[in-house]
Amino acid sequence: MNNRKSFLKGAFCGALAILLIAGIVSCGLRPKGISVSGGKTVTSAAERKLSILNELIDETYLGDVDEKKLEEGLYEGYVGGLDDPYSVYYDEEETKAFMEATEGEYSGIGAVMTQSKDSGIITLTHVYEDSPAMKAGLKDEDILYKVEGKEVTGEDLTEVVSRIRGEKGTKVELTVLRGKKNEEVTVVAVRDTIETQTVQTKMLEGNIGYLAVSEFDSVTYDQYIKGLDTLEGQGMKGLVVDLRGNPGGNLNTVCDILDVMLPKGLIVYTQDKNGEKREMTSDEENKFTRPMVVLVNGNSASASEIYAGAIQDYGLGKIVGTQTYGKGVVQQIFDLKDGTCVKLTIAEYYTPKGRNINGKGITPDVEVEFELDEKNLEADNQLEKAVEELKKEL
Repeated sequence: MNNRKSFLKGAFCGALAILLIAGIVSCGLRPKGISVSGGKTVTSAAERKLSILNELIDETYLGDVDEKKLEEGLYEGYVGGLDDPYSVYYDEEETKAFMEATEGEYSGIGAVMTQSKDSGIITLTHVYEDSPAMKAGLKDEDILYKVEGKEVTGEDLTEVVSRIRGEKGTKVELTVLRGKKNEEVTVVAVRDTIETQTVQTKMLEGNIGYLAVSEFDSVTYDQYIKGLDTLEGQGMKGLVVDLRGNPGGNLNTVCDILDVMLPKGLIVYTQDKNGEKREMTSDEENKFTRPMVVLVNGNSASASEIYAGAIQDYGLGKIVGTQTYGKGVVQQIFDLKDGTCVKLTIAEYYTPKGRNINGKGITPDVEVEFELDEKNLEADNQLEKAVEELKKEL
């Protein structure tokens, strides 16, 4: 019971963005004791200490020893010593799952998950239609409590996701907490091949188009363009882009999408530790000219904030909802040439007007908290406010 209370302690304070990829770089592994960047080395004192630990384990440790896990633990601990929640070492299994996630197709259950940076709580923010997750009975806003009977609160989100994914046709047991009373529900989902459905569209009353983006993966650009074209073909007069619960994704993808929306000019720029800037720009070929509103909340992070920040800076639409997560840093993936990789924070990003929102987030033009209507669970007061604001421009 005490573990349960500890698990529930803390408020939801935003989503831990899974990815914001600037690129993938290959690099070779260095032997022990060889200097790495900045003159850092594996010191002789550290080697002696590791040798002592190894001898103590060999001579006294009661349990079985997995040498591979001990080695992986060294790498994980080394990167973990950076004390950066976005810099992570991935072993072979985690690397495979990580790369599949960025491609938008994988074998899993079909649910988007985010993690509170303060409490470590993992939440299912979007369950795909007809997915194994939905068929098993999982729902949006369920709190992920256990995977195969083991508590996952506070564990690295990517590692948790890698345990949920697996070979098509295999099963995974998940326990979630649901609703205000935190009802404990355990389900078994049968994994299947999932093509990430990152974009959903519908036409609202008054020919107002609604386009929700759950994450920015490699497949998202084509889905976004298709969704926009579908709404245009249905006579759309204005657009609501819903980025609530969107944890981020691929930097190139969100920039390609914004190129379709923005006039010619700066989309976003990054700056690394040496002060070197990299600018992403839009051309004159496309520009969205209809009234629009962007919906955000505390779980809108990373690439979602790049999108919202650019729309806000150009004055192309109002931002409606609550303060966003505040992830204004960029990670890059480095291939370690042995089936593993490391993700490191390598730069900060800035909106077109030079705003760095790291730790602060995007402040909405119109702030409105979500209010759950227990008599009508389909009600969405934030969306209603977005539509209300949009109609003022029609």
